[in-house]
Amino acid sequence: MIAMMAYSGISRWSGALSVCAIIAVIRPAHADPRAVVELFTSQGCSSCPPADQIVGELAKDPNVIALSMPIDYWDYLGWKDTLADSRFSARQKAYSHVRGDRNLYTPQMIVNGSAQVIGSDRAAIEGAIKNTSKAEGVMSVPVTMTLSGKLINVSVEASKVSATGRGEVWLCSVSRAVPISIGRGENRGQQITYYNVVRNIVKVGDWNGGAGSWTVPLENISRDGVDAAVVYVQDGNREKPGPMLGAAYTALR
Repeated sequence: MIAMMAYSGISRWSGALSVCAIIAVIRPAHADPRAVVELFTSQGCSSCPPADQIVGELAKDPNVIALSMPIDYWDYLGWKDTLADSRFSARQKAYSHVRGDRNLYTPQMIVNGSAQVIGSDRAAIEGAIKNTSKAEGVMSVPVTMTLSGKLINVSVEASKVSATGRGEVWLCSVSRAVPISIGRGENRGQQITYYNVVRNIVKVGDWNGGAGSWTVPLENISRDGVDAAVVYVQDGNREKPGPMLGAAYTALR
């Protein structure tokens, strides 16, 4: 059964970083993805494993940036999610607030910041990717990310679409595959692998439609198991997230 809940209130995020020029380009990221998909999942949700597997499949597509964002609001059901982050629960709620509904559940997938589908419905996911890509400005802004020593360099080009004039730039640290043995709850006794799990997220800066570049110390997102990074430019702000305007992915090792 798909787990659903109502909500009240949205947590605030923090973490603005300093801006400076790109100095070196060493390791290019995957270029020109057509979609960013975010799966809100939980180790305590019996309907989630098929969706978690789909994220693993989507992660193999170089034109899709697939992310797992484990939420924490099901922890009271008997198993505390070992990957959950309250910021992801807040992000899911923020999307619901923007849509004007209370449609909050797991596994829920947000496609390009604008469409929500059941995360285990592969056909619906593909349909949402196709449909959202038709909207003006969606995934239209070129973004590059490179690793130079202990620095991550982010570059966002100017928008060529009048509808995309403002947004925020966020950097995610990612663990590409995390196997978890679940001891209690609905998935008791199972070992489930979670793919492209976001382990930390920091705001790089604001984007006003023009070209911009930022340099972030790698230590700002590093933690055990992190082996990739994703940067995305999103319309709106963290309380009112809008369509995805551009994104990039790079391996860190």
